[in-house]
Amino acid sequence: MKDWNALRERYLSDLLPDRLGGLSANLARIKTLTGKAISQNTIEYLIRESKFFIEWTAMDTDIDTTVELVELQLQLALWQLRWTKIWADPVQRMEVAEQAKIWSDRILARSGLLD
Repeated sequence: MKDWNALRERYLSDLLPDRLGGLSANLARIKTLTGKAISQNTIEYLIRESKFFIEWTAMDTDIDTTVELVELQLQLALWQLRWTKIWADPVQRMEVAEQAKIWSDRILARSGLLD
């Protein structure tokens, strides 16, 4: 079982741009693994972890970023809720992969790490 408190402490020790970059990296991993239809359990873990990253980070962002993070968290929750059906359908898996890439790019742009 994952020690979420230890992960939270480590995650919150990073600067905000790095936290957003970590969230973006998780989304990029979801895109890659979903697109290849491998590591279903790893993807489910990344979805859950990403939801925590948002919960731990949103309060430290500006209002526009917070709104975007809440929208992303809702998307992740919907994926999580429907994951068994998504995984069984190659078309839905590809849609998730595409959406994860879009979200990854958006969050990375918000992080300021590309400037």
